[in-house]
Amino acid sequence: MDQYNKNSLSLTGAVALGTGVMIGAGIFALLGQVAELSGTFFPVAFIFGSIISGFSAYSYIKVSNKYPSAGGIAMILKKSYGKTTITAAASLLMAFSMIINESLVARTFGTYVLQLFDVDNSELLVPILAVALIVIAFLVNISGNNFIGKSSLVMAILKIGGIVIFALGGLWATGFSLDDVVEAQKSENYSAVSYLGALALSILAFKGFTTITNSGGEITKPNKNVGRAIIISLAICLVTYMLVALAVSANLTIPEIIEAKDYALAEAARPAFGKYGVWFTVGIAIIATVSGIIASIFAVSRMTAMLTDMGLIPHSHFGMPGGIQKHMLVYIAVIAIVLAIFFDLSRIASLGAIFYLTMDIIIHWGVLRYLRKEVNAKAPIVVTAIILDSVVLGAFLWLKATSDQLIIYVGLISMILIFIGEKWFLKTKNISF
Repeated sequence: MDQYNKNSLSLTGAVALGTGVMIGAGIFALLGQVAELSGTFFPVAFIFGSIISGFSAYSYIKVSNKYPSAGGIAMILKKSYGKTTITAAASLLMAFSMIINESLVARTFGTYVLQLFDVDNSELLVPILAVALIVIAFLVNISGNNFIGKSSLVMAILKIGGIVIFALGGLWATGFSLDDVVEAQKSENYSAVSYLGALALSILAFKGFTTITNSGGEITKPNKNVGRAIIISLAICLVTYMLVALAVSANLTIPEIIEAKDYALAEAARPAFGKYGVWFTVGIAIIATVSGIIASIFAVSRMTAMLTDMGLIPHSHFGMPGGIQKHMLVYIAVIAIVLAIFFDLSRIASLGAIFYLTMDIIIHWGVLRYLRKEVNAKAPIVVTAIILDSVVLGAFLWLKATSDQLIIYVGLISMILIFIGEKWFLKTKNISF
């Protein structure tokens, strides 16, 4: 994995890579949390999340079609802002948001696996299982692009097929009636800020499309297939999310979904299919989370290796053998392990949303201000993406400020340290900032 291998990912492999990241986190880790913030209308949150993600994808597609690169997001930022502090810091925000997603998926894996057993000490066992998955994903990534592409394709087919079976089975058990799905929950009122907060998490469920952007240099016919892969992945994920959301709504009340928010799909299978439904759902969750974290670690290692090659982030091998790519795999795994041990699913998801939306706004502004004519992007679409991201991020920060201030402090302090650290590093390297 020391070199960027052109044409090592087909269109099908790129779609599998994107859906592997998105579905792994989006369905199993975030569905319950989105429901907690939006109540009965949580399926609608995924629809609006996909629309906002579609506007966001526009900037990435336009630039990637013209300049496909293995470090896609870093390349977009560099084209927009040059070798500056904002390029390096925003690239790291994206990398960290993806690493945060890996810890989210890893803890989700642990939570679902434990549904197979009657255990009391889940607070200890969930992080242990999460760490084990991260280590396995790290080892798999050493094997190279071709194996990852092939394994991602097989796992994507298995998990999407399994999730569709779960969703259709859940709807079949209720006679395909939508009466229970749309039934109003009178016991809880949700504010506009809460609904917008749900959108922030639903957007996080779709952000895996950036994995495809980061692998642009490896995709066959990247000028066409990067955009196609992103669009196809978003469409597949939206259909999958909606089917599952409707099935869960048909089998559980909103209070029941919230109570089991970390393993909502397994709980939804219980009323309709009993223990066999739970076993089946947990099996699909394992496939989804394993494929998701393998795909994500692959993409982040490529992106951070590119940042190192560009001279935008510091690097030290600490005596380790091999090239930069392998070193990055080690750093990524260590950070993901620390997050998985010390943060729960809700806080991990919140921190990831804050980092990602901040970076996304910076991307769109750069395209609007510096690259719009060069890549033939339409200003109204990019401006709309900026407005949507800003509104959702602002509402989410306000929501967290009133419910979990710690995550606000962690997020802001982390971003400040990233920008200060990058400014100091670039100054010592005599790079303009």
